[in-house]
Amino acid sequence: MAISPQTPEHNAEVKEKNRLTFPVLSDPGNAYAKQLSLAHGFPDDLRELYGQFGISLPGVNGDESWELPLPARIVVDASGVIRSLESDPDYTQRPEPSATLEFVRAL
Repeated sequence: MAISPQTPEHNAEVKEKNRLTFPVLSDPGNAYAKQLSLAHGFPDDLRELYGQFGISLPGVNGDESWELPLPARIVVDASGVIRSLESDPDYTQRPEPSATLEFVRAL
């Protein structure tokens, strides 16, 4: 599954547009991301830059926080224990899906 701070309506659009076959859950106000210390705010200059590109986080996320979670891949076992958490502040650096599948198969 994926978890995003976007509203359920925006998540549904993303799921349909990208033909995702897994659930995309909403994390209002980045509540779960904050529990994992993964939420970060945007400085004023970055907010302005986003605005120049027509991107409104408050409009998509449904709150005025101007926060996003760091991209992360989390493996949780059946008992709810986090077995792996990989994150990088550089959103272009993400774990390979095949490595995650190998890890899950080894559990």
